[in-house]
Amino acid sequence: MSLPRPADSAREAAYEALRAVRENDAYANLVLPSLLRPLSARDAAFATELVYGTLRGLGSYDVILAGLSSRPLDKLDPRVLDVLRLGAHQLLAMRVATHAAVDSSVNLTRSKVGHGPAGLVNAVLRKVAARDLASWLVEVAPDFEADPIGHLAVTHSHPRWVVEAFRDALGGDLAETAAALAADNERPAVTLVARPGRSEVDELLALGARPARWSPVAAVLESGGAPTTLPPVRENRAGVQDEGSQLVALALAAVPVEERDERWLDICAGPGGKAALLGALAVQRGARLVAAELQPHRARLVARAAGSTALTVVADGTRPAWVPEAFDRVLVDAPCSGLGALRRRPEARWRRRPSDVEQLHPLQVSLLRNAIESVRPGGVVAYVTCSPHPHEARDVVQEVLGLDVERLDARPFLPGVAELGDGPDIQLWPHRHGTDAMYLTLLRKRPRSG
Repeated sequence: MSLPRPADSAREAAYEALRAVRENDAYANLVLPSLLRPLSARDAAFATELVYGTLRGLGSYDVILAGLSSRPLDKLDPRVLDVLRLGAHQLLAMRVATHAAVDSSVNLTRSKVGHGPAGLVNAVLRKVAARDLASWLVEVAPDFEADPIGHLAVTHSHPRWVVEAFRDALGGDLAETAAALAADNERPAVTLVARPGRSEVDELLALGARPARWSPVAAVLESGGAPTTLPPVRENRAGVQDEGSQLVALALAAVPVEERDERWLDICAGPGGKAALLGALAVQRGARLVAAELQPHRARLVARAAGSTALTVVADGTRPAWVPEAFDRVLVDAPCSGLGALRRRPEARWRRRPSDVEQLHPLQVSLLRNAIESVRPGGVVAYVTCSPHPHEARDVVQEVLGLDVERLDARPFLPGVAELGDGPDIQLWPHRHGTDAMYLTLLRKRPRSG
């Protein structure tokens, strides 16, 4: 009896990453590095595209595969389904020859599952190869006129409820909803932040980055660059941070406050990117940032990122340990569904449920209420989420507007940024701004009368 032919190392690494995502609820960006370490640069790039591309396209691929398999997908061995998805991505979205994609998938099945399912994998993937992706989507997606949400969900590989949330956040504009979904399926650039007083953008540009579009402290690392090899990143003077995350922190720092401006608070600071930027800005102004984080392991990440520019504490933002009205500026980067960062964490679109949004809403309201209690009269609060879902964004703000706060027009505090809408709040979008879909509202606590 002949032994199974070994699967090639790049596809095997991709398979193991996909299996970890499915079995352990792992995030691809956390499991991939160790799997890629033994590979050549070329094989690592191939495996990376294979994993992230498969996770992004999974919704479309499953609809196509379901019509070609003799068995329902939920009745297949999940390991076989992983191989089929990886094979479909190679055939429909990568420049991989049919024989190479099919033969390597069959070998991978034999290596990881056994000889039995290899015939099914061979037959299904040969059927997949009969058409290109556009032709398959025309056949399997619901008719746009009859079911526009279903059509967008299949053609852009997002759950239906996420498509509905994007549509609502975009005022019902289906064409723009399609553009937002398409942008979620594009590979995001690696954006760096030069932490003020510790690094300069020019230093990053001299190392091969290019200027970013909006943030004055951002630079974009060209494709193929590894940020950890750059001295400013290695020395923690710069970091990897999406431009949208930079912009909302910069906006909070830009709002003028009268009288004292010495005490800043990040009420739920983990994992620390915004805290590191705010802490650097605070030091330059003679202020001090307190970075509060409930989870000790995340607090350690904050302390590592912010260093001496912030006082990192383990604290519950819903039950503040500090006295009321102690701070001049407060950031609430609330825990959320993360729907604004699906291009970076594509597996999250299949993991999240509408119930997650409902469960997070009371926490978000509680954090914002406590932030308002924590800021002094005349001080400012920034409410931020990495989600455009209305129930995590504007609906949360609506619940606190009866308190002693006024909503500021946030647009002037993002100078030069285009397409910010009618205000007063701001919703950034990948398809408009090239950033994660960050939401921002700025609130000023009203001074006491008399």
